[in-house]
Amino acid sequence: MLRREFLSVRNRLTQDDVDAKGRALAERALELPELAHARTVAAYVSVGSEPGTPALLDALRARGVQVLLPALLPDNDLDWGEYAGPGSLARVQHGGKMALFEPSGTRLGPDAVTAADVVLLPGLAVDARGMRLGRGGGSYDRVLARLDRAGARPRLVVLLYDTEVVAHVPAEAHDKPVHAVVTPSGTRRFPRP
Repeated sequence: MLRREFLSVRNRLTQDDVDAKGRALAERALELPELAHARTVAAYVSVGSEPGTPALLDALRARGVQVLLPALLPDNDLDWGEYAGPGSLARVQHGGKMALFEPSGTRLGPDAVTAADVVLLPGLAVDARGMRLGRGGGSYDRVLARLDRAGARPRLVVLLYDTEVVAHVPAEAHDKPVHAVVTPSGTRRFPRP
């Protein structure tokens, strides 16, 4: 129910709104010290009315950052490939799910994310504790568990619209808080236990 509400608000945005907010989001994200010093960033390609990432991906690549992008596996886990510009993306339809833009080059394996200095996470909302509400497929829960198992400690940053920073979202025992949320109007950091 809660996910549907957030998606409904997003789906009312025009493409011009999504593009403008995506540019503002990239400007705010590029101000993060974590991204200024990152050598490898795991990110994603926004689709539909998600907060736009193309400008951010290109800016990171222009800085010489290795940008890893996910490729959805049949079991909802994520493999990773390197972003080499817009021409390196392929539109992939996953059964009855939405079409995603994925890296078309060599796959690096699900563990490639453990080398990232920063992981940019998609989501639908984040609350005052830094708990992220995802789409419910569990792909990023697997990524976060993989990072924990590997002892990797990248900075976790969720990219959202301003209205998606809320007081509370439901959380389960396995959910982990993010370090920060970036919206078109700014950044909010969360204390980590």
